[in-house]
Amino acid sequence: MLNLTFVIIASYLIGSIPFGIIISKKFRGFDIRTKGSGNIGSTNAFRTLGWKLGLTVQLLDLAKGFGAVLVATFLFNGLPFHNATPFQDVTIFRLIAGCAAVLGHVFTIFAGFRGGKGISTAAGMMIGVAPVEVAVALGMFLLVVFFSGYISLGSIIAAITLPTTMFLRENAFGVRITGYNTLIFFVIGLSSFLIYTHRSNIARLLANREHRFEKLRIFRS
Repeated sequence: MLNLTFVIIASYLIGSIPFGIIISKKFRGFDIRTKGSGNIGSTNAFRTLGWKLGLTVQLLDLAKGFGAVLVATFLFNGLPFHNATPFQDVTIFRLIAGCAAVLGHVFTIFAGFRGGKGISTAAGMMIGVAPVEVAVALGMFLLVVFFSGYISLGSIIAAITLPTTMFLRENAFGVRITGYNTLIFFVIGLSSFLIYTHRSNIARLLANREHRFEKLRIFRS
């Protein structure tokens, strides 16, 4: 239990690293929380810092989720509870660490518990668990962004796509996914949480007040 507690705390702290704030102060001389939507995540970073630094923030946020999984893998020495799932113990350990990193990103201790939306960090965690589903979700994200110019809408659609793709692969295409009956509920819960963190974006989209990245609209009607 002590080892699991340490990994949860370490993963939370990894997820809490506010790369948006760090990069905005270092390269632009201002706090990203004072610009745009005030969010420290990659969407606001693209909006206020430009695509190069925005992409840097996004990749670093993704690395936080993936890094937490790596830390859990390195420190794993068994679970302190009975594993009733079809997954290996180390997989459960990784998922717990990844979720802690996502929570750290959304509720970062280094910025008054007000962080990003969690999409990139969650994607980093899921790459090692469901790479096919993540790839499909990424494809949908890019299509939505290239057609609409809304990064937030792309993120929301990607969150919906993740469990949908897993469900269709298992039930419509007959692909055997290890631990599907457990993993599908976990992914639905994770996606629901990510959609919830975008609730203000949803309100702005419905009111037609969300910021649109015109330069990203490659396919225009």
